[in-house]
Order: sequence, then structure tokens, then C-alpha cells
Amino acid sequence: MKLLADAHIPYLNGFAEQFGQVEYLPGNLFDKQNIRDKDALIVRTVTHFGKELLEGTKVKLICSATIGFDHIDTEYCDSHGIAWRTAPGCNASSVEQYVTSSLLHLARTHSFDLSRKTIGIIGVGNVGKKVEAACRKLGMHILLNDPPREAKEGSSAFTGLETIRREADIITLHTPLTKTGTYATYHLVDENFLNHAGKKPFIINSCRGAVADNRALVHALESGKIAGTVIDCWENEPDIDRDLLRLSDIATPHIAGYSADGKWAATRMSLENVNEFFHCGISPIQLSALPTPPDPEINLMDVPVEERLAVAVRLTYDPAKETQQLKAAPERFYYFRSHYPLRREYAAYEVVNVDEPTARLLHDFGFKVR
Repeated sequence: MKLLADAHIPYLNGFAEQFGQVEYLPGNLFDKQNIRDKDALIVRTVTHFGKELLEGTKVKLICSATIGFDHIDTEYCDSHGIAWRTAPGCNASSVEQYVTSSLLHLARTHSFDLSRKTIGIIGVGNVGKKVEAACRKLGMHILLNDPPREAKEGSSAFTGLETIRREADIITLHTPLTKTGTYATYHLVDENFLNHAGKKPFIINSCRGAVADNRALVHALESGKIAGTVIDCWENEPDIDRDLLRLSDIATPHIAGYSADGKWAATRMSLENVNEFFHCGISPIQLSALPTPPDPEINLMDVPVEERLAVAVRLTYDPAKETQQLKAAPERFYYFRSHYPLRREYAAYEVVNVDEPTARLLHDFGFKVR
């Protein structure tokens, strides 16, 4: 079997080889010539896979080490016998870590108490449910919007976009990007949405760039219709909107899901998909070990009690660092994303010298506590 894999997928090189002959290339260098004779592709979102690239090739399976699939022309693949697979939920905990750290950053820099704020979560799938759980631990009032789930499960747990627009202090987006159909999400947050926001909310986008109209966000920021933005996913990546970059509280190069834990899970799921589709029968699949963080112990001895949660979370991930880098050199967006130093999630850290109430909260978030 011949495979072509994105060279920037972590924990794959040296382990995909158990399934056959593997060639590695950066995703932006995939072309028809180098995929022509491949049986399977293991990819990220940087390349679009449709007729132009796939026609006339031997490709039978596309495995995306991501949760989304808007970079795959699924209609073309389905009609031409090309199977495609994703890694649903692989980075849900990583995105939750990103959103939680961002919320704590906003609370600190804008001097407000999260427990007195209402957050609207739009999209309550694998990621949205993790974010919901984190926000409950932070004591926030929560509004949930997920029309596909509401249609299946009933409306008791969900509310409409109008209510979120009217009542939310913070709105965080966790939907797929769809341009057609009953539940289209393209420019879901647009100029009309922002112009009628009731409480000058903060907008967080860590799902897909075009779920929020980026120019509309700029206008809303400049006119004071919204209080601020946290942007990880952008329209027209890597050529992102420089005005939105300049105005955003947090601005990162599409790395919310880039924890080592999440990337490891995505690689595992991709290899499992290859194993299953081609009936390779490899068991167990050989996988890389996860790295230990440089400073796995978090000592909160000298941290004021009221700051301990925020400090512990920030020591696992601080979005301000990537914001500073990206604002200084936006032309390096693709480089920053492709060479991102993968962070570890809470479970890789042990917290010491902490009071009992904070210890319980940190344990609930997933930290080890001693």
C-alpha cells in the first residue's frame, strides 16, 4: 500500500509505515502528480480535496486528522468511490483549554467576574459540550444553541440565536462550516447579528473562520457594538484580516485544537481508519508516546487564593504569547501554525500547595492535585 501524509501531522512519522510505503510532504505541496499513485492520504485542512486534485488518481481513502471536513469535496468523493474519514472529537479537550484560558484572560484584562456573566455557546457538539462543562465549573450562566440537536432532542435545553444575541455577555462559536441547507452556518455571525447584540458581547471564534463575517467583526469593534474578540479561526487563511488581527484581544494562528493530546488522538484515529478500511488486521497499532511537559509541577504556594485557578490554567496554556507573535509577524501565519510547539492538556500537570476548594475545582478540570 502507498500512502501520502502531511509532514506536519505529529506522531505519525515512523508509525504510518506499519501500513505500507509512506511519503511525507507539507500539505500545501500536495498536487495531482504526487498523489496519483497513492492508495490513501492522511491530511490536514490546508489542502482542498476535490475533482481538480483527485480525478484520475488511485486514491481510495482520505483520512483527515481533524474534526472538520469542509476541505474535502464529500459529494465528489462519495460519487467516485473515494472514502473519507475524520477524527471527530479528537481535539475537543484542547479547544476547551483554549476557550477556558481565553475566558480567564478576558476576565483578568477587563476586570470582570466570570460568575456574573452569561455565555452563549453556539454549537454544542463534541467541543461545545466540553466548553459548556468548563463554563459551569466557572459558575457562568449558560445559553445553548444547537438547532440540529434541538430538532432531534427537543427544545428544553436550547435557546434561539435571538436570545443569545440579546442576553449573552460572551458568545463562543463551535459549529461546523456549512454554506447550504437548513442549518447553514456561513456568516452566522454577520453585520445584522452584531448590530443588534444587546450587551456589547465578546465574540470567540475557535471553529471555522467563515462562521463569523470577519469584516463585520472589524466594523463592530470599531463602532463599539461588541466589547472584543478572541479569534483563532479566520477567513482567507493564511492571508488574514490585518484590522481584525490588530483589534482582537486574543489572535492565534488556528491552533486552538493543537494540544499534543489532541494531535496524538487524531493520529491514532487516522491510523485506525486506515487499518479498518483496508482490513490490515494490525493489532495493536503501534503509537508514539506523549511527551512530558517541561514543567509538569504547578506550585501555587505564593499565589493568592482568588487567582489560583487562572494561574494554573495559564501555566498549561497562555494565548497571550501566540497573540504577541502573530501580531508582530502576521505574514508568518502558516509557519506559526505548522511549527506550533504542541502543549499538553491539564492531565499532564500536577498541582501542589493549593487550598481544598481550589483543589476540588482543579481536579474537576482534569489536573492531578497533590
